[in-house]
This record gives sequence, structure tokens and C-alpha cells, in this order.
Amino acid sequence: MGFKMGIVGLPNVGKSTLFNALTKTAAAQAANFPFCTIEPNVGEVNVPDARLDKLAAIGGSKQIIPTRMTFVDIAGLVKGASKGEGLGNQFLANIREVDAIAHVLRCFEDADVTHVEDRVDPVADAEVIETELMLADLESIEKRRAGLVRKLKGNDKEAVQQDRLLAAAQAVLEDGKPARVVDVDEEDAKAWKGLQLLTTKPILYVCNVDEGSAATGNAFSEQVEKMAADQGAGTVVISAQIEEEISQLEAEEAEEFLSELGLDEAGLDRLIRAGHDLLNLETYFTVGPKEARAWTIKAGTKAPQAAGVIHGDFEKGFIRAETIAYDDFVTCNGEQGAKEAGKMRAEGKAYTVKDGDVLHFLFNT
Repeated sequence: MGFKMGIVGLPNVGKSTLFNALTKTAAAQAANFPFCTIEPNVGEVNVPDARLDKLAAIGGSKQIIPTRMTFVDIAGLVKGASKGEGLGNQFLANIREVDAIAHVLRCFEDADVTHVEDRVDPVADAEVIETELMLADLESIEKRRAGLVRKLKGNDKEAVQQDRLLAAAQAVLEDGKPARVVDVDEEDAKAWKGLQLLTTKPILYVCNVDEGSAATGNAFSEQVEKMAADQGAGTVVISAQIEEEISQLEAEEAEEFLSELGLDEAGLDRLIRAGHDLLNLETYFTVGPKEARAWTIKAGTKAPQAAGVIHGDFEKGFIRAETIAYDDFVTCNGEQGAKEAGKMRAEGKAYTVKDGDVLHFLFNT
């Protein structure tokens, strides 16, 4: 499984430019006026992982299949979006459908690019968006709690749980905090996720800086990093303009261009890695002569559920997983060498898959 990240922000902060660069398409119209993106554009990209190339070379795999990540370019929100200002309600619904939010903030000065508030203040911009999401959640909670009254009178167990969780979210929102700060018990986790509140989405702040600040950041991105640290959120510094230029280059030219700018890797790589961390994701591999493939799972996933990512029958009929750690696979030059060195293990249903594991599943049909 991959994951879906929504790119949000005020108009003209560089969302569509970043989206175009990341997906290497011109599907989103990067124009210098608000609401140039009306329908959410969706693009899938391969998740780069040097380990997969190495495994394919050792395994003699004919095909390399990386895991995928979906980006959704959601049109610019403005103050009042929760009340339908701009194209608000439509976009709030789009945010509800993603796993995480990449909040793009303008961290550059440019007199030629207008700002909807006529200023450059990324922290204030972040607060505008967060406030609109919180107001939308509050409105949703009030309606839903009102709709539960009859079921609550009948002591419906599901309704009681839902109302309790909605009340907890309402309390923090009324205190000016997002619903993601609510401490949810494991037994409530599924019901909590089912509420689909906007402010429960994990958030990653993307500081869109000028080209000269791509390697080091600037005073604006430093303000964002401080704000994010206070919230326990992550940040990534990216120049959307550079990413757009890189997306048009061949791999060798792109590497040379990045090196000249003092960058070790493209912003896409940093954004994906930060996204994986944000959602607590890991990768395991399957390797054979036909293909080497990466699979994405949540950290802490047990072997049968990891097998189920490939096919539901693998999980249902799971017998065991033959497991080789990535480093052992490489050091021993493949599966046979790992077997001979005693580095292949047979793991059962209780095994927690680790990032980088090379797995072969045995199952009953």
C-alpha cells in the first residue's frame, strides 16, 4: 500500500508548481492568480529507494517495482473557507479523503507573485488554514452530535462511543487546538479514525523557499521550524522552482544541478521520507528473478498482515515467512548465500516485520 498526501495552502504559495514537479506533469495549472486549481489533481509517483535497485541487481530481477505515493493537489484555501468562502467547502471535502496533509507555506519574497493577504508571513498563513479546518470540524461535530440524540436515548453502544469521542474533539477545538492532540485509547482508534475530522490528519509543513535558500533555509523557514517543533510536527525545506527545473532534466543532469546548489538529493526524496515518518510507515521487499518489489506497511505490522498487502489469500492461509534482513541479503550476496550463512529465519504469525526485511511467504491456498 502507498499513501495519499494532500497538498494544501493559501493561493499562490507554490502548491501547483510543487505538484507539477513531483508528478512530472503539467496537469495542474501553475498560474499567478487564486483558484487556478479547481478540481483536485491527483498524481502518483514512485518512491525512490536505493535498496531496491541493489536487491534487484543481486537477485537478477528482470523488473523493479517500487512502492507508490499519491499526491493530491487541493486548491487554495482562504480565510472563511469553512463558511464556503472562495471555493471552500469543496476543498475541505477533498482534504477529508487524504491520509496526511503537506501544508505548503510561502517562505520567499517576490514582488511579481501576489499574496492573497498582501504579506509574507508563513506562520500566520499556517494559522489561517488551521483555523479554517478547526472551524469546519466544530461545525461538523455539532451537527453529528445533534444527530445522535435519539440513539443516545436508546443507549446505542456505538452512538455512545461516537458521542464521547466527538465531545473530546469538541473540547480541544473550542480550546483552540486541533483534534490531533486528543489522546485516543487503542480500543477507540478505529472509531476515532472513522470520524474523519480534518484536524486529526497528520501534518507536514513544506517551506517553499527561493532558489538561493534551498540548501540552508532562511529566516521564514526557521520561523516555521520553530512553530512545527512546538506542535510536534515535521518540516521540509523545498524550492518548488528548483524541483520544477529538476523534473525536466535527465537523471545525470539533475544530479549535477543539485550538486551545484549544494543539495544532496531532490526535494521529492525528502518529502517522501518525511511523509513516511509522519505516517509511521516502513518498507519490506520481495526479490526473485521475475521482479524485485517494495511494499509499504505500517510500523509494527505482523507477518500475516504484511503478507495480506500482497494478496488477501496470503494473509488467510499464512504458514510462515522466510525472512532475511536487508544488510544480510546484501552481505551474503543473495538468498542462497544468506541460507548458507544461517541468516535466513523462519518466522511465524507473531513476527513483527522490520523495515528492509526481504520476505518470502508460505501459505495454504
